[in-house]
Order: sequence, then structure tokens, then C-alpha cells
Amino acid sequence: MAANRTLVWLVDDVESVRKSIAAVLETANMRVRAYSSARDFLAEFQPGTEGCLIVDHQMPGMTGLELLVHLNAQRHAPPTIVISAHGNQTLRNRIMAAGAVAMLDKPVDADELIAVVERAVVNVS
Repeated sequence: MAANRTLVWLVDDVESVRKSIAAVLETANMRVRAYSSARDFLAEFQPGTEGCLIVDHQMPGMTGLELLVHLNAQRHAPPTIVISAHGNQTLRNRIMAAGAVAMLDKPVDADELIAVVERAVVNVS
């Protein structure tokens, strides 16, 4: 099963958050590719690759919502989980309407994050 480990793209501009979330996901036997910006992610992302995207909403340059809208416009959005320390119901509604599978508040609960990623990838398989 190791060859079939879930691929997770993680986009967050805060290095400590990237390292912490990556460690949680790797403990759950997931492969993580971490990026400090949406631009860096888009430079490497290959449409059609199976995986799950976790993206912080509030980042310089392109927000998590803007990235999701961009990927949807290109018809290449993987299952996407948006995380935010500044979430509110209006933002949550906009993110979910844009097609995210979930929006989680920071600090993210490790067990909840793993469960949401697992559900997201099962629902597209």
C-alpha cells in the first residue's frame, strides 16, 4: 500500500505551520509537497495528478479562495481544504460555494484534518 499513499499539496506562507501540518499528515502515511505560496504551487502542479490540496486562506499574493477559483476556472481543482485563522461564516460560505470540501479553523485539529483528507480522496476515487 505504500506506493498508493495519498499525495497532499500543502500551501501556507508560514513555515512553522507547513512543518507542523506536514508532520501530522506524514504520521498518517501521506506524502506531502509543501509550498510557501500559491504561485510556487501552481509552478509545479500537474493537472490530473490525484491528491488533495490544503491551502491557507490568508496569504500574500493569492489567497486560498483565489487559488481555488483559479483551479476551478481551469477545471483542474483537486479536492481542496481551506484552512484559516481568520474564518467567519461569510468566508466559510464563499469558500464552500467555490467548491472546497471543507474549511477548517486554525489551529487545525490533527485528527479532524486527517479524517477530512481521507474523506476527500475517497470521494474522488
